[in-house]
Amino acid sequence: MRRPFKKKNIIGTDLVYDSVKISKVINYIMVGGKKTAARKIVYGALDIIKEKEKGMSPMEVFELALKNATPQMEVRSRRIGGANYQVPREVRPERRFLLAFRWIIEAARAKKGAPMKNRFAEELMLAAKNEGAAIKKKEDTHRMAEANKAFAHFTW
Repeated sequence: MRRPFKKKNIIGTDLVYDSVKISKVINYIMVGGKKTAARKIVYGALDIIKEKEKGMSPMEVFELALKNATPQMEVRSRRIGGANYQVPREVRPERRFLLAFRWIIEAARAKKGAPMKNRFAEELMLAAKNEGAAIKKKEDTHRMAEANKAFAHFTW
């Protein structure tokens, strides 16, 4: 018998920018159920971007950062005949957004000495310019997938 399909949780839009993506990022940043604190971080970061990036709106920087940090390929571990292989696979569209912002948030959390909204804004601006730790992580993932292309036939 087939396993039933998982019901997807429908996330509403955020309060200020009326965007589902911003709403998801707020949920990703949230720690311990403190959604108000997560909203302050995200909206504060977008306000900082509005001040520093005069030519672009904060949503344009946000979208560009998302586009630049989104991976196309990743490697998945697969056990075949007693050996583990890193098999390159294309990333599902829902997972692309998750990985891109997970990497941006991890890079912002790794920096110390400034408030989180400043670190998050800086990381978004770096990702929009194709720089920063999140872009490096994406390039490393692509490099690993390219190196393991010989095992692509194990994909099924």
